[in-house]
Amino acid sequence: MDTDNNPTTEVVATTMDSEDTTEAFVKVKSKKTSKRKREMDGVEMEAEDSVACKRPQFPPISGDKLKGGSDEMRKVAVPAHRYTPLKENWLKIFTPIVENLQLQVRFNLKTRNVEIKTCKDTQDIGSLTRAADFVRAFVLGFQVEDALALIRLDELFLETFDVTDVKPLKGDHLSRAIGRIAGKGGKTKFTIENVTKTRIVLADSKVHILGSFQNIKMARTAICNLILGSPPSKVYGNIRVVASRTAERF
Repeated sequence: MDTDNNPTTEVVATTMDSEDTTEAFVKVKSKKTSKRKREMDGVEMEAEDSVACKRPQFPPISGDKLKGGSDEMRKVAVPAHRYTPLKENWLKIFTPIVENLQLQVRFNLKTRNVEIKTCKDTQDIGSLTRAADFVRAFVLGFQVEDALALIRLDELFLETFDVTDVKPLKGDHLSRAIGRIAGKGGKTKFTIENVTKTRIVLADSKVHILGSFQNIKMARTAICNLILGSPPSKVYGNIRVVASRTAERF
């Protein structure tokens, strides 16, 4: 009988020991951590309440304060070959800048720059950038009517790149590449302009494109393909496909 009872007493003893050890390893939260947590929660609640209650309300700022009190000026350099066109079209350039954008403009004969300046009547601070882009577009060779779109419309941009940026050409090879872009009597250039709804100016090896971002991308791709040697008929087909896809999207 004694031999039979010994294993049971050992099992009970081991279970009691295991229970004691589990009770000994129970984690007890200290009072400091709980107190700190309550304080942090209280601070967060106070911060949220203060933000909700004390949200600042600022009155609309006037144009004079937005400018910082001082008048801003932009200068656009005019190359020698654009003096005569600038003189002939000065009234067309002067009128929209002064009457529509409420800016001051003059041509400085010493520095040979067109200087555009803000004044008391200037309401929109972004009109200075528009006027500078308008004059810069005319100086690059665009017609006044085409450059005027930079003042009237928001999403128009100017992009300039060199033919040699696409492919390093020299001599007759460069001349032939420029000829491929222009086409016979300017036919290729006019076709790219009409299909992509952009305006293109070829000035020696420089190419200036005026239009929206998407249209400039289409025209630039077509001109790059012509520079790299693609025949105009293939370029026309690619442009028309891309133009029809964009028209379907919108």
